[in-house]
Parts: sequence; C-alpha cells; structure tokens
Amino acid sequence: MRKLARIAAVVLGLYLVVRAVIEPFVIDISDPATYRDDWGGPSLLGVLVVHCGPGLIAAAAIVTVLVRRRRSTEHG
Repeated sequence: MRKLARIAAVVLGLYLVVRAVIEPFVIDISDPATYRDDWGGPSLLGVLVVHCGPGLIAAAAIVTVLVRRRRSTEHG
C-alpha cells in the first residue's frame, strides 16, 4: 500500500511540474482576457502563483526526496 501511495505521489508531482512548465505558454501573458477568469485571476501574478506554485513545490519535494535517498544509500 505504501508503494502505491508513493507511485501516486510521484505521478501527481510530475503532473504538477509539467503543468507549471506549460502554463505560461498556454495563456497569452499580454492579453488579460485569456487568464482573467482562471483561478487566481484576474491578475497575472495570481494566476501564475495558483497554476505554477504547486509545480514548484512538487519539484522541490521530489528533489529533496531524491537527494535524501541518495545520501542514505551512500552512507549506509
């Protein structure tokens, strides 16, 4: 069950990272009408925080887990 939860967490994390990378290309940053009704809107900063923030957090968490796992296998 733990393995399944880890796999689900990795899949969700990777989805959030990909979404964060793609989001600035999906909206037209120069046209507020393209993101005004999105979550975090009507401001561009709010939209980017809501749509890209979780991806940045997920990327940081994935890197942290990988670094810790690597350190534990090197020392142990």
